[in-house]
Amino acid sequence: MTEEKIIALLTLKKTPNLGDSSIKKLVREIGSAEEVLKEKRTNLLKIDGIGSVKIKEINNKENRIAAENELQFMLDNDIRYTAYDEIEYPEKLKYCLDGPVVLFSRGTIDINNKKIISIVGTRKVTGYGVRFCEELIETLVPLNPVIISGFAYGVDITAHKAAVKHGLQTIGCLAHGLNQIYPKAHKKYVKQVEENGGFYTDFWSTDTFDRNNFLGRNRVIAGVSEATIVIESANKGGSLVTAEIANSYNRDVFAVPGRAGDSLSEGCNTLIKTQRAHMLTSAADLIYMLNWELEEKVQPAIQRQLFVELEEDEKKIYNLLKSNGKELLDVIALQCEIPTFKVASTLLNMELKGVIRPLPGKLFEAV
Repeated sequence: MTEEKIIALLTLKKTPNLGDSSIKKLVREIGSAEEVLKEKRTNLLKIDGIGSVKIKEINNKENRIAAENELQFMLDNDIRYTAYDEIEYPEKLKYCLDGPVVLFSRGTIDINNKKIISIVGTRKVTGYGVRFCEELIETLVPLNPVIISGFAYGVDITAHKAAVKHGLQTIGCLAHGLNQIYPKAHKKYVKQVEENGGFYTDFWSTDTFDRNNFLGRNRVIAGVSEATIVIESANKGGSLVTAEIANSYNRDVFAVPGRAGDSLSEGCNTLIKTQRAHMLTSAADLIYMLNWELEEKVQPAIQRQLFVELEEDEKKIYNLLKSNGKELLDVIALQCEIPTFKVASTLLNMELKGVIRPLPGKLFEAV
């Protein structure tokens, strides 16, 4: 990218009332960011959706000065930048209409041809949530996924630390410029993350940290990955917003179910109940729904994790389904010599454990 192009894009980005989608529309209609800044206002106003309010300050010299200063800051601090139409820009984020026109990064990020998942959740994560997150990531290690999160307390930092522990690439998406870190307590993890991935943001060094920035940060978390996983969430919170954004991008969303009445499971249970998320009980669910190739070396790790928790009747049913493939409930009851009413409840428990999955036509199969 030429210096003039980046300065032009940053100048447009600094223009009040002109958002990412509008900038992309202007560039698409006029030809380039540089040409947009040179174009007559009368011609810009002819573009559908571009009104006088959006371009009122488009030629304000202060915007260009700010853009030049930000570029100098990036050059002085080893910060990389890429535009939405560049090869280096995250592939999946290119298809998000409101994706950043310029994305800033730092570290050793390389996500080309990688499996990418986002993991989010409550800042008040429980021991169960921590264990689930750590075990999920450990099981996925042979598939070498990139783990995306928001570098916040709770589920976020648990996911980053687990990824680093197992040598996986991890990327923290920030709600502020790369001249600061929030929360400050996580500064001690910055070097580890940069050595195993890095950070993304579209906020400038001059942007004051504000909780309203989380919405912008969350769109990057959802947009850069092929699936978003929610591990524990109250009935309101940023992780649910991220899930909604992911759904709007037509991405897969997964939620870990919890006990009824548990405040930190309400959000996840509601996502599942309203069919806005797939139920996630093990890595096998994720691998199946995303159609990831299940390598032979992954299967034993999943099997060991699941069989530890199986009761005697569950083992009978699982062995039958592994041997026969898809079977009807009545056939399962007959061949396993278990009463039908008991098979129904046992199958439900097995589904919650991630051992089997229901199929159309009242069939069941082993995961």
